[in-house]
Amino acid sequence: MISVVAPVYDEVDNVGPLVEQLRATLGSLGQPYGIVLVDDGSTDGSAEAIARLAAAYTEVRGLHLRANRGQTAAFDAGIKDARGDIVVTIDADLQNDPADIPRLVAALDGHDAAIGYREVREDPLVRRVSSRIANGVRNRLSGDDVIDTGCSLKAFRASRLRGVKLFNGMHRFLPTLIKIEGGTVVQIPVGHRPRRAGESKYGVWNRVFRSFEDLLAVRWMKKRRLDYEVVRHDP
Repeated sequence: MISVVAPVYDEVDNVGPLVEQLRATLGSLGQPYGIVLVDDGSTDGSAEAIARLAAAYTEVRGLHLRANRGQTAAFDAGIKDARGDIVVTIDADLQNDPADIPRLVAALDGHDAAIGYREVREDPLVRRVSSRIANGVRNRLSGDDVIDTGCSLKAFRASRLRGVKLFNGMHRFLPTLIKIEGGTVVQIPVGHRPRRAGESKYGVWNRVFRSFEDLLAVRWMKKRRLDYEVVRHDP
């Protein structure tokens, strides 16, 4: 079974089309699936839209956080609620293309995570440049090689994913955290679409400062992780 988890914060015009596109893509795979929409304290009618979608489609479930707690909290709640053997994460703003999900799921063969990277970004120049610089800094300091940490379109084996404890802001570093636990990750190019409705929740500067703080935490975790091998066990 495949479970798709989508955090929703003030995306009232996008959540309905997202569900329709997900149902079309996942329904074509011929296997059970579920969609978990996590309302992160929306105030624009998204919560009511999610409730209507959950009432209309048995494969859709809505979770509602008491207040806005951020994308990591919404992902964490959705992951814990997901029932599938495979968990796919996706943004609700329709910039991720659900049609890429089958390729990510297929790429999981032999891996614990298949993560998308936006081959052609449909964002303003400032965001594209700042993202490229930020990815370079993150990889240099963390010792990783993740091409696009900001792309939310990812597929995970649930058994591996649920062994990772998330902290605020850490959803961007899920592939690195999985590697720390001994998992394997493959990177797949995915599409990216311009935002058609609603407004971005992230500016360049608030993302840079928060992500840098998170990066230092991940770097500390990698340096301080236990690394040993038992060579003999006497009775």
